[in-house]
Amino acid sequence: MKEESKYIFSRGDLSRSDFSIKYKNEKGNFYIPIEKIKEIYCFNEITMSTKFLEIIAKSGILIHYFNYFGNYVGTFYPKKSLISGSLVVEQVNLFTKNRLEIAKAIVNGIALNIHSVLYHYYRHGKENLKDILDFYKKDVIKLLNKVDNIKQILSIEGKIWAEFYNSFKVFLPKDFILNNRVKRPPDNPMNAMISFGNTLLYTKTITEIYMTHLDQTISFLHEPSEARFSLSLDLSEVFKPIIVFKTIFELVNNNKIKVEKHFDKKYNYSLLNDEGKKIFINALENRINTTFKHEKLNRMISYKQAIKLDGYKLIKTILEGKEFKPFCMEDKQ
Repeated sequence: MKEESKYIFSRGDLSRSDFSIKYKNEKGNFYIPIEKIKEIYCFNEITMSTKFLEIIAKSGILIHYFNYFGNYVGTFYPKKSLISGSLVVEQVNLFTKNRLEIAKAIVNGIALNIHSVLYHYYRHGKENLKDILDFYKKDVIKLLNKVDNIKQILSIEGKIWAEFYNSFKVFLPKDFILNNRVKRPPDNPMNAMISFGNTLLYTKTITEIYMTHLDQTISFLHEPSEARFSLSLDLSEVFKPIIVFKTIFELVNNNKIKVEKHFDKKYNYSLLNDEGKKIFINALENRINTTFKHEKLNRMISYKQAIKLDGYKLIKTILEGKEFKPFCMEDKQ
């Protein structure tokens, strides 16, 4: 089973060597068996031949490209082998008839997983989180039940994230307090990590959905778009609290990442340097590949597999009309 993600930070060349990928840089040649690779991340200038892209495409390997600042540029997305015209038609029908219910389920899923993350700190003495925990557990669903258009749902989602960011001051050191969420470009270390982590999770979700019959461009919470895989934005949202933010909190609270050491001073510490990116990626990989017992399946799965399972849940909703319930950390399913 392909499970490995490869990250490339230095300039070099990618080519085919028999049934392996050959990466050549100033330090020499490195070989990676094709059958072990699921996706490649390029954070520097990489040259590659059409023969290399041909074998990559045949093997169903995705290549994600980032610029110097760690911003996502795009994905080499091989022709899909898992194609179903009938599913696409039904996916469009679901968008037309039941978009709001799917969008509400996603937003409530975000709230429930944030609740799980914050409850950990509440149990360890941060009792002033009680009101916000009640908001996520009880109030969000009541608010969602009262709205009847996507704009109102997005407004509730915005409030959910704003309350979450405001809670950081309760359990994070002052260097990582978030006053405002700023994305383009990030303006402080916390915004830099959030943007970088969200982008990594987005590309991971692109890869997982590629392994299903779903159409990446037909989304429910985010507007369908020609310029991005908006369904990956949808399905990644509920995993942000338990993958991206749990990674950030672990790095910050365990002093594994530091402002002066792992952020670029030249950019006012609003950009992870190469060492910081590597530390962050390693921690996020450990997190996303962590296994737990899935209550419904009664077997061990990883969070990465849980993302794909949410894709399969959506397919069941599309084809069988089953209620869509995104992954919930508390329920482990």
